[in-house]
Amino acid sequence: MKQWFVLVMITVLSISVAYADKSKGFFQESFGNYQEELQTAKQDGKAAIFMFFMMDECPFCDKMEKTILSQPEVQGYFKQHFANFVFDIGGDVEVIDFNGKSQKQKVIAEKDFRVRATPVMIFFDLTGKPIVRYTGATRNKEELLLLGKFVVDKHYEKMSFEQYKRQNKE
Repeated sequence: MKQWFVLVMITVLSISVAYADKSKGFFQESFGNYQEELQTAKQDGKAAIFMFFMMDECPFCDKMEKTILSQPEVQGYFKQHFANFVFDIGGDVEVIDFNGKSQKQKVIAEKDFRVRATPVMIFFDLTGKPIVRYTGATRNKEELLLLGKFVVDKHYEKMSFEQYKRQNKE
């Protein structure tokens, strides 16, 4: 049992590190216990959890990681306000969800959050409840930063992101 647990932890860590390298440190490392990550985010004064749902060989995920998530301005803003994690929708790794239930990543992605295509970005409040969902890659870093501000300033309580974008056109 102990060897299985160590193998799972090594796998989770290696997946996290592989994607962290791709986007130059945007994502935090996780040992797959998202209930604990919620507590850490609360202690660190974060506004929310940002989860980037992706899958291997997704050209849109790859493009977003290389051209948007790698931008220093994006990384600075998201690290300041959010706990940032990557989540493999095809993953067979067992993780603990926000409710303390242990399941494979692919089961959580499909059954709990209905993620079937990628990328999907979901922001969770500090109780683990999804508050904002964005499907697809953002057009550019400005749109992702605007999405982050939309969450931080809690505009999602009053309007959709599309409405917010229209109001904030320069």
